[in-house]
Amino acid sequence: MGTQQLRGRCYLWIQFLYSMTMANVMIIEDETDVRQLLKRMLTLEGFTIHEAADCKSALQLLGKQDIAVALCDVKLPDGNGVDFISQAKKLYPYLEIIILTAYANIPDSVQAIKNGAFDYITKANDNNRILPLLYRALEKVKLEKKVAALEQQAISRYANFDTVIGQSNLIIEARALAEMAAPTNAPVLLLGETGTGKEVFAQAIHTASRRNTKTFLGLNCSAFSKDLLENELFGHKAGAFTGAVKEKKGLIEEANDGTLFLDEIGEMPLDLQAKLLRVLETGTFIKVGDTKQVKVNIRIIAATNRNLQQEIKEGRFRSDLYYRLNLVTIKLPPLRERQEDIPLLTDYFIKKLTESTYQQVKGATPAFVERLQKNDWQGNIRELKNVIERSLIVCRSSLLNVENLPVEMQYDSLGTKHASAFDLASVECLHIQRVLQYAKGNKSQAAKLLNIGITTLYRKLDEYKLNEG
Repeated sequence: MGTQQLRGRCYLWIQFLYSMTMANVMIIEDETDVRQLLKRMLTLEGFTIHEAADCKSALQLLGKQDIAVALCDVKLPDGNGVDFISQAKKLYPYLEIIILTAYANIPDSVQAIKNGAFDYITKANDNNRILPLLYRALEKVKLEKKVAALEQQAISRYANFDTVIGQSNLIIEARALAEMAAPTNAPVLLLGETGTGKEVFAQAIHTASRRNTKTFLGLNCSAFSKDLLENELFGHKAGAFTGAVKEKKGLIEEANDGTLFLDEIGEMPLDLQAKLLRVLETGTFIKVGDTKQVKVNIRIIAATNRNLQQEIKEGRFRSDLYYRLNLVTIKLPPLRERQEDIPLLTDYFIKKLTESTYQQVKGATPAFVERLQKNDWQGNIRELKNVIERSLIVCRSSLLNVENLPVEMQYDSLGTKHASAFDLASVECLHIQRVLQYAKGNKSQAAKLLNIGITTLYRKLDEYKLNEG
């Protein structure tokens, strides 16, 4: 082996030992002398030591500190160390516990291993085994955490676009482009009407990226005045303005190594666009009231419902920023252009919205879904979600039906959307619908309120096709 290789291996070994000895170790021992002896020995090795004299204080420490390994006595004032293993491992699965006992016995040692102990050793007689065991336990902790992180990363790679619902060609194309862009660091520009799911796409792209273990932050640029938006994005130095008593990090700094989603980017003032362009080009910015540069490594995903090319022509958006942002442009279709996705979206929202309320609604009738598909959906997916949520509130059965829809949607779907106020049949139909809704679908009560016979009501329901759903 050459000198360079030997030095390299020695360096890696030193780095490994250094990372191991920086770990937090807890000693759970009620005898102060024994606890202090162990503490001195392990402190000399570079470990950070935490002490507990009983099970209760040990659990409290585990909740406050990131403990990697615990050395635990068997007999404690408020419990048994062997039983403590099960309790602690259930709460902290990556914790490794080495049991120390003054009097070893086979049943205890067997039970300790069954409960998840890393090893079981005798005090004093096995002191020379403590350090090797401790290093092995730390290596196991490190390896298990690394495997778990890789598993989570692998899961997110394949499950990250599950929140993008739809099978229409338009949404499949948009999702495919987003999946190709996700692993890169390229800026992404999402275009589409309000409510088409731009933030859902932004979050999915981040989750599928190599930055998925880092921060994802979002900001609506239209929600702030110029000064507030600048402060939110770039932060400020202490004393930069009246009331700035301490330094504040902006979202660009908070999202370092992660992703920043800027919604309604077309609303950003021109001078702030110049500062954002600098971040994209150089990875640096200057806080409000400061003179020194801050370096960051972030990915920008921007979204807008405006025509940015038209905004450029009219002098409201910088062309250089536009060309930096639209390296990958994804157009999200309005809901009226993907109506075949409405049944899937309806099913998704019913399941999601009933999870927290424990409602017994299992789905929707075909007539309910058909009426949804006939709507224009100017508010897109956001409007659809609101309509389904409102329908769930008034629903008293296991399936959403037409009567649960807002009255105007029931009326519009009958094909009399533009009916004249003098169209008496349309007015009568709408009146019957409203009364039925008020009576919560009870036809006998509705007939009484309408001052007609029940048979007349059924005839009217058939005539206006209101018995569907």
